[in-house]
Amino acid sequence: LSITDTGFGIPREHLSHIFEPFFTTKDVGKGTGLGLATVFGIVEQHHGWIEVKSQVNSGTTFHVYLPRVTGKAALSEEPPLPPEPRRGAETILLVEDEDSLRRLLRTALERYGYRVFEAASGVAALSVWHEHASAIDLLVTDMVMPGGVGGRELADRIHSERPGLKVIYCSGYTDAMLGEDSLLRSNVNFLEKPFAPRKFLRQVRECLDAR
Repeated sequence: LSITDTGFGIPREHLSHIFEPFFTTKDVGKGTGLGLATVFGIVEQHHGWIEVKSQVNSGTTFHVYLPRVTGKAALSEEPPLPPEPRRGAETILLVEDEDSLRRLLRTALERYGYRVFEAASGVAALSVWHEHASAIDLLVTDMVMPGGVGGRELADRIHSERPGLKVIYCSGYTDAMLGEDSLLRSNVNFLEKPFAPRKFLRQVRECLDAR
């Protein structure tokens, strides 16, 4: 699989670092440096590899190599469609640094009746929380965000003020990549990216309904 763009290109001195977590040449607040690291992890887990060709002012090409599957695929019946997510009326604090994903999740939540406060970082989320804490029923937060306050620290700070607030954590990193002491090992309210909007909405409803 080859993907080519016509952008600025990657300088030679940066090529050996582009798959390192948190490496980015973007300005503060413009990127986390996790996108390519996540792609690399997914490809490696499937026993593949990536080659990169880039020239400044001429764009970049990524070649993704995956092992060929031998034999015939087994035919199976179409799985039944999952049930329609149930609607709600609660207020949710949505914290996600990727603008497009945050807009998508907010739209999905609002279509199903929820009220949404949003923030693009943990720091911004704390400001929203201090202004609307009494109205918020659920925190949905990415685990890794720019600005020095990640999802875990954000939840810890909010729980110091309201211990019973429910939290759903989201991450593009697998449990193993997050470390041995990851709270995700035993937390059922965790969504691994990418996930379908319907799965997200069902998780929100189940979390809010849980005692």
